[in-house]
Amino acid sequence: MEMIDDSSHHPHRVPSGTRVYAIGDIHGRLDLLDELLARVCDDAGESPASRVVVVFLGDLIDRGAQSCAVVERVIDGAPAQGPLAGARYVCLRGNHEDTMLQFLADFSVGPRWFRNGGLEAIRSYVGEVDSRLALDYPRLQKMLYRALPTHHLRFLSSIPTWHEEGDYLFVHAGVRPGVPLDRQDPFDLMWIREPFLGATETLGKMVVHGHTVVAEPEMRPHRIGIDTGAYRTGRLTALVLEEDRQRFLST
Repeated sequence: MEMIDDSSHHPHRVPSGTRVYAIGDIHGRLDLLDELLARVCDDAGESPASRVVVVFLGDLIDRGAQSCAVVERVIDGAPAQGPLAGARYVCLRGNHEDTMLQFLADFSVGPRWFRNGGLEAIRSYVGEVDSRLALDYPRLQKMLYRALPTHHLRFLSSIPTWHEEGDYLFVHAGVRPGVPLDRQDPFDLMWIREPFLGATETLGKMVVHGHTVVAEPEMRPHRIGIDTGAYRTGRLTALVLEEDRQRFLST
């Protein structure tokens, strides 16, 4: 898919009859995820849509204390009953999921991962870690591998790096300007900041992303950033898209 600048011809839209809830970086805060999903459920019940898609923008894990439980909640998918019954759940891979998978394959990634909350994720799977083990990366790698449920590993290994709905492209971090989507480097989709954040040209698709923390949802001609730093601010944000309309829900 070529990313062509056609934004001047029509407002960005999702498919008719579809409502999308895009949820920003959760980082192990199950309490905030449950609160926001309750608000999403209430919102969906107030004016039902024929098709509901919930997109998690990645970084489910690290920093907060409940990475394992957050992953399990997302794997569980939409509830069997109520306004969200039948909704499609889509989860994208963030740089924190990517780093966890790297650590499982190579314990030398440990120092980099632990600087960004990796030890908290390990604790959520294995329980309390003795301080004497905190730098024993080979042993912690084995402990995590043994404790990680098979369905979690399968899920984390298979989640995509991007998703499309109508005129919107959902990724964790952003895209490299000027590069067609089918030639984007997955590394950029999970990790990029500049030159994506500072781009002035529109990209045809409106890019919805997390990764870069903002005090309030950030709306630019080419992108909407919704990582409101949940793990430290207590504010988890969802972007709601329907037809050509945009609005927000948050904790």
